Amino acid sequence: MKTTETDVAIIGGGAAGFFAGINLANFNSAIKVTILEKGKQVLSKVKISGGGRCNVTHAEFDPKTLSTNYPRGQKEMLGPFHQFMTGDMFAWLEERGVELKIEEDGRVFPVSDSSQTIIDCFKSEADRLDVNVITNTGIDEIIRLNESEFSWELLGKGSRVKAKTLIIASGSSPKMWRLVQTLGHKIIEPVPSLFTFNIKDDRIKDLAGISLNAAVEVFTTKDRGVSKQQMKSLQSSGPLLITHWGLSGPCILKLSAWGARTFYGLNHQFQMRINWLPQHNVESVKSLLEDLKDSQPKTFLYPNPTEGIPKRLWQSLLNYLSIDREMNWSNISKSQIQLLSEEICSGVFHVNGKSTFKDEFVTAGGVDLKEIDFKTFQSKRHNDLFFVGEVLNIDAVTGGFNFQAAWTSAYLCAKHLSEAV
Repeated sequence: MKTTETDVAIIGGGAAGFFAGINLANFNSAIKVTILEKGKQVLSKVKISGGGRCNVTHAEFDPKTLSTNYPRGQKEMLGPFHQFMTGDMFAWLEERGVELKIEEDGRVFPVSDSSQTIIDCFKSEADRLDVNVITNTGIDEIIRLNESEFSWELLGKGSRVKAKTLIIASGSSPKMWRLVQTLGHKIIEPVPSLFTFNIKDDRIKDLAGISLNAAVEVFTTKDRGVSKQQMKSLQSSGPLLITHWGLSGPCILKLSAWGARTFYGLNHQFQMRINWLPQHNVESVKSLLEDLKDSQPKTFLYPNPTEGIPKRLWQSLLNYLSIDREMNWSNISKSQIQLLSEEICSGVFHVNGKSTFKDEFVTAGGVDLKEIDFKTFQSKRHNDLFFVGEVLNIDAVTGGFNFQAAWTSAYLCAKHLSEAV
């Protein structure tokens, strides 16, 4: 069995692990750094992120506001973001020849629109700094040594690595979380986050592709074991996309992140209200429709949607309420206006399951944050053990925020180790 000896071993060749390794080597060239990746390729999640474009970060430059995008880790990441955040990542990449662009929704991508640009940059840095990257090396056992020179022994199929310091950057790996538990760390049970909602409902059937701004609010019955307080915060607004299987878009993905644990407890089955005109409520829409009845009595409803509602959705809602296709505004009754107003602003939909958002699976769960020093990302149980990236119980809404947590944790860990080792 081949034995590799190194100053710092990093388990995981993903975003956080790679960024920690190259920054550590850059800060202190005397430190021997070894990255261990179980797969054939490093940075595989970077490769597929953002539809293959790599949503590097988000254009939010205030640490406090940035931290509000993290359902888990909001309080803990505030301090680290003051040390290294979005603007610092911009500078880091641009110093290495990677130009970035900010899109209308705040997401940040390389100008090339290719994740390969980021991968090539990282690999180039690893080569330049002599970072030892070993692929096809899964770790099956982590052993605490009592030797004077090495503190850790990592065993895998056909490989042994001895290291003075260990950084675990294994992402959402159940196997690695089990190994971390053997080191005395508590793991918060992982549950899915960033998912779309499965909904079978005639009102949105055959409407796939329609996108609009909407507001959603989750509610459920008391006998589902979820408190009113839990339900109170589960609301979201923003771009919503109707899909073949239900609902998606930033509005839904953000809600799935904040409600990840609650939805898991409900087996991803619950009810929610949708307001298709979020700038209005039932009363204001009712007033708007009554004005149309008075001002456009001879206008037919079916081919002429009220402003802000896509035509196909408008017609689907009218069909759902059994409003005649040949009806004009002069014929609509007060009760029908009331029902239409309620359907537009507070229609109830039943969610019956979830689907993974593209290939960007994110979990809520991981190493208990109470056991981490967030100035350095050092374990409070072992002074030569560090955790960075998704292995921690930190996750964010969609839009580049999860990558930013990876960059920040990795950078601060590397900075500390470069001075301490």
